[in-house]
Amino acid sequence: MSDSIGISGMEFFARHGVLAEENTLGQRFIVDLNLYLDLRKAGATDELKYSVNYAAVYRCVKKIMEGEPVKLLESLAARITKVVLQEFPLVESVKITLHKPSAPINGIFKDVKIRIKRDRTDFVGE
Repeated sequence: MSDSIGISGMEFFARHGVLAEENTLGQRFIVDLNLYLDLRKAGATDELKYSVNYAAVYRCVKKIMEGEPVKLLESLAARITKVVLQEFPLVESVKITLHKPSAPINGIFKDVKIRIKRDRTDFVGE
């Protein structure tokens, strides 16, 4: 699918991480999300019911990001992709880049990030 909707630079303060201090103090996370779906009917009809409400997607991501802490970015990204696919049935696949710019690394770096892409077949049988 070549059609997509992107929401980039969503920032959240959350308490995810392996270290106890990360769970206590929290830190900033940035989420970039690409939703892949067929947008032809939305373009032809100008009807939201054939697309995805960006504000609803943001609220979904916010709830997960600010919700129960997880240790790994991989778990957080997997949770977001799964919920987005469950909540928005027109979305065929989701690509997420999850940034942790203040990761507890003793060194100079700009960003730590992971990127995953999941589609509906990744969650069949769960």
